Amino acid sequence: MRRDAMEVADNDLWQSLILDTDGAGQISDARRTIEQKRHKSAVARALAVGFIYKQTQDIVDRVETSEILQRLAALEQRTGKNSVAPEVLTDALLGAVQPPNEKSVTISQTFDIYLKEIVFSELFNKSKEQRRAWTKTKQTSIDYFINVIGDMKISDIERSHALKYKKWWMKRMSLSDENKNPVKPNTANRHVGNIRQLYQEYYTHIGKEERQNPFRNIYFKGDVRSRVQSFGDEWVQQKILVPGLFDTLNPELRGLVYVLIETGARMSEIVNLTPSDIRLDEPIPYISIKPRERRQLKTPNSERDIPLIGVALEAMQSLPLGFPKYRDKGALVSANLMKAFKGRKLFPTKDHVIYSFRHSFEKRMQEANIDYGLRCLLMGHKNDRPSYGDGGSMEYRRNELLKIIHPYSADLFS
Repeated sequence: MRRDAMEVADNDLWQSLILDTDGAGQISDARRTIEQKRHKSAVARALAVGFIYKQTQDIVDRVETSEILQRLAALEQRTGKNSVAPEVLTDALLGAVQPPNEKSVTISQTFDIYLKEIVFSELFNKSKEQRRAWTKTKQTSIDYFINVIGDMKISDIERSHALKYKKWWMKRMSLSDENKNPVKPNTANRHVGNIRQLYQEYYTHIGKEERQNPFRNIYFKGDVRSRVQSFGDEWVQQKILVPGLFDTLNPELRGLVYVLIETGARMSEIVNLTPSDIRLDEPIPYISIKPRERRQLKTPNSERDIPLIGVALEAMQSLPLGFPKYRDKGALVSANLMKAFKGRKLFPTKDHVIYSFRHSFEKRMQEANIDYGLRCLLMGHKNDRPSYGDGGSMEYRRNELLKIIHPYSADLFS
């Protein structure tokens, strides 16, 4: 193994020297190639002598004195007067070759590269609000790590730093008198996972996929199930579908609540409906949820057509243009509706949120024995069963949903 490593080191070193003296051309690309080959050569040569390659500063700061003496002894032993290039082995054992593309790249700088280069295509088709929300979540994870460990160079992160970060999350998850609001396992896993992903994708981006990830296998087990509860039918009919209850709300917000109740769609899907998505002139009125340029759906299965019935139909008839005031402003809608519902005491428990309407819609369909495939289609869920046909006509979908329609007073829209 060491002989093969030495051969690789020699070949890479000679190639890098040839590139270095090859004249003009693509200077930046050539220089990057030179750096990569010299670093790879140094790593291989150190391994051939029996040491893991470490940069000079790491050797000074983190290596035991005994190992430093061993490196110096190996260097003295192998760089006699017959050595062709003693400086090459010196660089390998004492860490003088800087890794390419890693000079002074801190965690925060790596995140900038991540956003501008690595995930460019992933962000391209997102709307402005979707990009903001996506970036905010990732940025929060970066900020947590920097606050705990520091804005260090990504190349300097070791397993010890990852374990220190893990212990910090363990402390935040623990039940104690000091920790009144312990963090749930899925929250910790999400933030650790974002750092792990940043590390892996950065090194893949610079062509070093084989680099071992210091955050590997750090995962917290526990109950990660959603605690969101569904609204009961009686609660919706007696507490929410009450004439005059939402008269002080903006008409678009009021209509949004009613559409949520009888479609089970996600809030972001309804808020971003365009006039062409609202098919009120069809024999069976419906809304069409589909991706658009610069706006993604949550999953490919989210694309679907949902019949309008009951309060949802009347709400959309009063808002044929959709919700232009709140288009691509999901966070604002959520904040306003949460405030409105809390102020009116419309949440039965602390585990109820606006998203509970979606849970209620699915539960109502299940209890009405609506076909599983149709339930998946209307919810925008993946269906693992073989797919036959298009999910049924709009009339069929409408008739099935009429089984779960909420009764409401004619005064609700007066």
